[in-house]
Amino acid sequence: MKTHHDHYDVLVAGGGQAGLVAAIVAAEKGARVCVLEGAPRTHRGGNTRHTRNLRPMHLGPLSVLSGTYDEEEYWEDLLRVTKGKTNEKLARMTLRKSTEAVDWLESRGVQFQPPLGGTLHLGRTNAFFMGGGKQLLNALYRHAEGLGVEIHYDAMVTGITLEDGAFKSLNVGDQTITATAFVAAAGGFEANIEWLKEAWGEVAENFLIRGTPYNRGTLLRMLLDAGVQQIGEPDQCHAVAIDGRAPKFDGGICTRVDCVSLGIVVNENAERFYDEGEDFWPKRYAIWGRLVADQPNQVAHVIIDQKAKGGFMPPVFPAVVADTIPELAEKVGIDPVQLEKTITEYNAAVQPGSFDHTELDGLHTKGLAVNKTNWARTIDHPPYSAYSLRPGITFTYLGVEVSEKAQVQMASGQECPNVFAAGEIMAGNVLGQGYLAGIGMTIGNVFGRIAGSEAADYALNR
Repeated sequence: MKTHHDHYDVLVAGGGQAGLVAAIVAAEKGARVCVLEGAPRTHRGGNTRHTRNLRPMHLGPLSVLSGTYDEEEYWEDLLRVTKGKTNEKLARMTLRKSTEAVDWLESRGVQFQPPLGGTLHLGRTNAFFMGGGKQLLNALYRHAEGLGVEIHYDAMVTGITLEDGAFKSLNVGDQTITATAFVAAAGGFEANIEWLKEAWGEVAENFLIRGTPYNRGTLLRMLLDAGVQQIGEPDQCHAVAIDGRAPKFDGGICTRVDCVSLGIVVNENAERFYDEGEDFWPKRYAIWGRLVADQPNQVAHVIIDQKAKGGFMPPVFPAVVADTIPELAEKVGIDPVQLEKTITEYNAAVQPGSFDHTELDGLHTKGLAVNKTNWARTIDHPPYSAYSLRPGITFTYLGVEVSEKAQVQMASGQECPNVFAAGEIMAGNVLGQGYLAGIGMTIGNVFGRIAGSEAADYALNR
């Protein structure tokens, strides 16, 4: 790789949504901008490739979004999943600025569509990209190139130099590149199994990485080693339950299993271990990766009957199907006697009520060690189906601390005057734990716009 210049106004590491948005904003302000994407062109865009939507605050209908999703409701949703592990000042700023995200993207060629059906319930809260994350990326890359942004692929950062907290240069292989301002948008470390094992222990060997294999945390490690302030914990991540047949890396969103709330989940001992009906799927699906990770051999199985068919988005792999519960147990490799006992006890505990998966219907079980609090229907209508589950890591929350201006903070307490961050590498400022569907893209969009604007202003002495 050889860049066109040795010096830029703004240098961006990372070619996902956050990095591209930062590059576009900086270029629109007149800066000379270069984007370094560590992946090859065919796999450009990090985890943005696998996304489907973002979650914007809106006061009234907006584009493909219906109704209103105001700051207080959004904040309460975020508070519920993070259990208070969030920087309220940065989080509320993110929510407020997210009102601009859809218009900003649409004006730069990104198209949206109404949400698909199933169990997501996101028509009011989430704006879906027509064509998914790849369409989003293609539109942003086209727009960036039209502005003259220089883009390089297979350009993984191999070294970075900070002096007194200020960015001086970085290396890509044997080339040294300097810039007046730098934006770090190179993702987390979810594809670095050895780093995951430092936090999780040997069980991390069993994790599947739903996201890109190129997010190994190289730049993050360099920044932390250079004295940048760490935010978040290394064992906090966006971890969902995905089909156990998914590939080790890059399986994407199509490997997620969305029928948990419509059935029951058992571990390899054929025992239930958590409330499958705790809350709507978009607010709770991201807890299931961690829950499965805590089970024996990091394996679980979701069991549904024919009543659940058509009520969820089917994953890419077909279900294991059988006419009887013992036969289903044999096929997935768990004890038939115990699974039949578990389901018999569950069915007997289901209380009368009306099933309505569009709301918290209160249809629950009573008297079990682990009760199901909503959408509890008996499993008694064959044929029966099962999906085996494993933890699927999408992205990690350990990152760098930033200010409201997306400025990176040093452990010494000073601000980096010309280093900014956006996307996964700083998402832990808002997401200390838990996840809301679409909020990762919201954080990337908001902080991408802030980082690009601040970097350009710094570089151009504004």
